[in-house]
Amino acid sequence: MLESYYEHVDAGDTEALLELFADDIRYERPGQSDIEGIEELREFYERDRPLDDGTHEVDLMVVDDGHVAVRGRFSGVQSGDDVTFGFADHHEFDDGLIVNRWTYTDRDTV
Repeated sequence: MLESYYEHVDAGDTEALLELFADDIRYERPGQSDIEGIEELREFYERDRPLDDGTHEVDLMVVDDGHVAVRGRFSGVQSGDDVTFGFADHHEFDDGLIVNRWTYTDRDTV
């Protein structure tokens, strides 16, 4: 299921993407304000996400008891510039939905 998250993000399919998350989702990104709740997450993906026109390449996905850790690379556009960087995501699931998400990158803002 989590593979579809990256496919939905890359395709810009916000509605399908949001179906993967619980209504009370909490999304933490170091150095940035936390996103709390499905409506804030919708705003982020529809308006506030600083990345455009990109693709995720997943190198590793580890699943363990309601948690999924992902390591990969993103290539796309940020603020009009081409970018490529590594990322690590951690997702916590409850009843099949993502309830907590953390993203770490080797960039300051994503």
